[in-house]
Amino acid sequence: MTSILLLFSVLMAACGGSGDPLPINPKPEVEIKWEISPTETILSGEGDTKNIIVKANGDWSVTSSQRWCSLTPKIGGNGETLVRVSAFSNPVYETRNAELTFVSGKYSHKYTVKQEAGKLEDYVPEGYNLVWSEEFNAERHSDGKPALPDTKKWWYENLPKGAVNNELQTYVGGFRGNDTVTAIYDGTLKIIALKSGNDVISARINTIEAWTYGYFEARLRVPGGRGTWPAFWMMPKNFENWPLDGEIDIMEYVGYDPNVVHSSVHTQSYNHTIGTQKTASKKIQNAETQFHVYAVEWTPEYIKGFVDGEEYFRFDNDGTGNKNTWPFNAPFYLKLNLAWGGDWGGAKGIDETALPATYEIDYVRVYKK
Repeated sequence: MTSILLLFSVLMAACGGSGDPLPINPKPEVEIKWEISPTETILSGEGDTKNIIVKANGDWSVTSSQRWCSLTPKIGGNGETLVRVSAFSNPVYETRNAELTFVSGKYSHKYTVKQEAGKLEDYVPEGYNLVWSEEFNAERHSDGKPALPDTKKWWYENLPKGAVNNELQTYVGGFRGNDTVTAIYDGTLKIIALKSGNDVISARINTIEAWTYGYFEARLRVPGGRGTWPAFWMMPKNFENWPLDGEIDIMEYVGYDPNVVHSSVHTQSYNHTIGTQKTASKKIQNAETQFHVYAVEWTPEYIKGFVDGEEYFRFDNDGTGNKNTWPFNAPFYLKLNLAWGGDWGGAKGIDETALPATYEIDYVRVYKK
């Protein structure tokens, strides 16, 4: 019995004497190593998606330094993971880079994605000279927040829900609280329709300057999804009565009808409320992923609508001098807006998963003879 007690005492002493467990030395952290193929990814300036294969010996996550470069998925684990790297068409005419950062614990790895320069288009008719432009190249503020449209060139409309066309958004002046609906970065203006509390907010901005006749164009990428309704259009500076004073729609798009763009005019004699509207539609490719140039040429004799330099709409002055048929002999200003729902945008219902929706504007330019 004494021998057994002695053996028990020795064992207890070896275990710490008080029943405490033996100390366990933590395993050293394994260094994470990444292998990414191909070693270089170059995306087309027209918009592109390419796959990269990420091989790692542990769990990881990845972020992109640029919003234009999107990644799916953004996490991976031990072994091989296929990651889709995507970008919309490049709005600037030079190559741009995004840096991907892979992180696992204290270990990280950098990988660069390049996108080729955007395509330079010139569709301006002969004889026209540039008299006004907005290139949306403003830099971010020092606090990192995006710039807003220049108030020396643009003014906002503040309109409640349902104020026009039974639309479901509230138009606000650039932002509400921390929610921004107009933002300039990466060389373009983004007009954003988004949920803000129980509301959907967006923006409707207008040029301070107005013109009579000219060639007016903008390079745009439109958002998709049922409920979206972006537009680029013109209204009379001295507006008093619609449709008597006229309206020129350079580009309208409804997300439930993908890749179909519209150009129209409205007058007292010709408008949709009486079934006589003068309009035309055109099917194009990649309206939601690539930039296209939308324009009108407005002269005393006619109004023509274009997309990428191709005419698809024409409205002629009947020469009668009747304002009911031709109110287009007065100054008009330019408008950009993104509506949500409404008589046309919501004609096939709305899909709230389309929010936030972003309407992207590379530039707006005005030419005169």
